[in-house]
Amino acid sequence: MLNVRFFQTTPRMVIGPGCVAQLADEIRRLGAGKAFVVTDPGLVATGIVARVEESLLSAGLVVDRFDSVESDPRYEIATKAAESAQSFGAEVIIGIGGGSPLDIAKAASVLVTNEGSVNSFFGIDLLKQPGLPTILVPTTAGTGSEVTPIAILSDEAEKLKKGIVSPFLFPRTAFLDPELTLGLPPGVTAATGMDALIHAVEAYTSKNASNLTDMAAVEAMSLIGHNIRKAFADGSNIEARANMLEGSMLAGMAFANAGVTAVHAFAYPIGAEFHIPHGIANSIMLIPVMEFNMLANFSKFADMAEILGGDTEGLTDREGAFEAIEVLRDLSEDLQIPTALSGYGITESDIPGLAAGVMKVTRLLANNPRQLTLSDAEAIYLKAL
Repeated sequence: MLNVRFFQTTPRMVIGPGCVAQLADEIRRLGAGKAFVVTDPGLVATGIVARVEESLLSAGLVVDRFDSVESDPRYEIATKAAESAQSFGAEVIIGIGGGSPLDIAKAASVLVTNEGSVNSFFGIDLLKQPGLPTILVPTTAGTGSEVTPIAILSDEAEKLKKGIVSPFLFPRTAFLDPELTLGLPPGVTAATGMDALIHAVEAYTSKNASNLTDMAAVEAMSLIGHNIRKAFADGSNIEARANMLEGSMLAGMAFANAGVTAVHAFAYPIGAEFHIPHGIANSIMLIPVMEFNMLANFSKFADMAEILGGDTEGLTDREGAFEAIEVLRDLSEDLQIPTALSGYGITESDIPGLAAGVMKVTRLLANNPRQLTLSDAEAIYLKAL
């Protein structure tokens, strides 16, 4: 029986090389004069943030900045950013960077307007009020945070990543400027690009997939699958960079509505406890989880093989599903992505605790095409060891 589904996304997107030059006009369009920039120290060091801020100041806007966002940010960072934004009297929040600054910008925007600690908002639809208007400017082709109603934050005490999920987290506008991604090193290009590809793979195979999300996921897989090697090999390839950024956006649009599945559920505990970069954690867990999940829908997994350039002529759906896994295994090898958890100090003795952590990520496991038990989780981690 078909379920009732919803489809929602960021209402306005500005796309193209150099489009960030129109940021001041967009802020004015929102009726704002005081812009609060949220970013991280690494991006500040590149000079990108200074260039953006100078253009805003020259347009007569008042600008302040919070640049203490860390990788896999703790929820306390969102609180500090919100306090700084409120003290400044921010009228719009501009998130610039990878997924961490974008998520902190979204979280800070709603913490300013909703009473309560950030802990009280982990979950689905727990926010009561819209946040300050946000504009998000991704500088990696990875998280798709610019089109999702989700902010992921780390809880160090519980060694888990947790999500605030609410339509109030959608930004007013997203800027996709591939020129801002030209300086990404190959390793970052690979890890963030694989993260985006996995978003599309999981949205496509989610129990909540629909025709709309499938359209976005298929195009995302095609764009990323045919451009990620080019962007990895030649970071100055603006066409490949543009296609990666749009592919990441479409993947975000797909999973924002269909949801991600067990790959992310497995990545969260190892990311929170062992600080494995999110894209790497997802990539390591991708093959073992796909091998487990494909039994639930051989035909969709076989479709992915063809979308990603595999040779499926004459193959059954089951054989095609295994071809999809080989295509993705080859891609990880070409991109020099680590393939084993043991390389990050994880041992067999860690697996029971990690598997228990997976089973707590019920929001994502509910989307998974195959039901998963604690013993399944332990076996999947063992395969990734």
